[in-house]
Amino acid sequence: MPEVSRFYGIVIQIFYKDHAPPHFHASYSGHDAIINIETLSLIKGNLPARALGLVVEWASLHQQELLLAFQKAEQSQLPSKIEPLK
Repeated sequence: MPEVSRFYGIVIQIFYKDHAPPHFHASYSGHDAIINIETLSLIKGNLPARALGLVVEWASLHQQELLLAFQKAEQSQLPSKIEPLK
Protein backbone atom coordinates (compact mmCIF):
# COMPACT_ATOMS: atom_id res chain seq x y z
CA MET A 1 0.00 0.00 0.00
CA PRO A 2 2.04 2.90 -1.30
CA GLU A 3 1.99 6.21 0.50
CA VAL A 4 1.31 8.99 -2.00
CA SER A 5 1.36 11.94 0.39
CA ARG A 6 1.70 12.97 4.04
CA PHE A 7 0.78 16.29 5.65
CA TYR A 8 -0.20 17.52 9.14
CA GLY A 9 0.03 13.95 10.46
CA ILE A 10 -2.37 12.65 7.79
CA VAL A 11 -1.17 9.74 5.65
CA ILE A 12 -2.66 9.22 2.18
CA GLN A 13 -2.33 5.79 0.59
CA ILE A 14 -3.56 4.04 -2.53
CA PHE A 15 -3.60 0.24 -2.45
CA TYR A 16 -2.47 -1.99 -5.31
CA LYS A 17 -5.22 -3.66 -7.35
CA ASP A 18 -7.95 -1.99 -5.28
CA HIS A 19 -11.64 -2.01 -6.27
CA ALA A 20 -13.77 0.64 -7.97
CA PRO A 21 -14.78 3.39 -7.51
CA PRO A 22 -11.44 5.23 -7.63
CA HIS A 23 -10.55 6.12 -4.05
CA PHE A 24 -7.75 6.65 -1.57
CA HIS A 25 -7.21 5.81 2.08
CA ALA A 26 -6.53 8.53 4.66
CA SER A 27 -5.26 7.82 8.17
CA TYR A 28 -4.91 10.24 11.05
CA SER A 29 -4.36 9.60 14.75
CA GLY A 30 -5.92 6.13 14.83
CA HIS A 31 -8.79 7.05 12.47
CA ASP A 32 -9.11 5.67 8.95
CA ALA A 33 -11.29 6.74 6.04
CA ILE A 34 -11.79 5.87 2.40
CA ILE A 35 -12.49 8.86 0.12
CA ASN A 36 -13.99 8.72 -3.39
CA ILE A 37 -11.62 10.57 -5.74
CA GLU A 38 -14.32 11.66 -8.20
CA THR A 39 -16.86 13.00 -5.68
CA LEU A 40 -14.51 13.66 -2.73
CA SER A 41 -17.12 12.05 -0.51
CA LEU A 42 -16.53 9.67 2.37
CA ILE A 43 -17.06 6.04 1.34
CA LYS A 44 -16.24 4.39 4.65
CA GLY A 45 -14.68 5.12 8.04
CA ASN A 46 -14.19 8.43 9.74
CA LEU A 47 -11.72 11.18 10.46
CA PRO A 48 -11.97 14.09 12.88
CA ALA A 49 -13.77 17.00 11.17
CA ARG A 50 -10.64 19.16 10.89
CA ALA A 51 -8.58 16.32 9.37
CA LEU A 52 -11.37 15.41 6.95
CA GLY A 53 -11.60 19.05 5.85
CA LEU A 54 -7.85 19.14 5.17
CA VAL A 55 -8.02 15.86 3.24
CA VAL A 56 -10.88 17.09 1.04
CA GLU A 57 -9.12 20.43 0.46
CA TRP A 58 -5.91 18.62 -0.55
CA ALA A 59 -7.77 16.11 -2.75
CA SER A 60 -9.64 18.88 -4.58
CA LEU A 61 -6.28 20.40 -5.53
CA HIS A 62 -4.89 17.07 -6.75
CA GLN A 63 -7.90 15.22 -8.15
CA GLN A 64 -6.36 14.43 -11.55
CA GLU A 65 -3.10 13.28 -9.96
CA LEU A 66 -5.07 11.03 -7.61
CA LEU A 67 -6.99 9.48 -10.52
CA LEU A 68 -3.71 8.75 -12.32
CA ALA A 69 -2.20 7.31 -9.14
CA PHE A 70 -5.25 5.05 -8.67
CA GLN A 71 -5.01 3.86 -12.28
CA LYS A 72 -1.31 3.05 -11.84
CA ALA A 73 -1.95 1.14 -8.61
CA GLU A 74 -4.77 -0.80 -10.29
CA GLN A 75 -2.13 -2.08 -12.71
CA SER A 76 0.30 -2.90 -9.87
CA GLN A 77 2.51 0.06 -10.76
CA LEU A 78 3.92 2.36 -8.11
CA PRO A 79 1.80 5.53 -8.00
CA SER A 80 3.62 8.85 -8.09
CA LYS A 81 4.03 10.94 -4.97
CA ILE A 82 1.68 13.92 -4.71
CA GLU A 83 2.66 17.24 -3.15
CA PRO A 84 1.38 17.64 0.41
CA LEU A 85 -0.95 20.38 1.59
CA LYS A 86 1.02 23.39 2.77
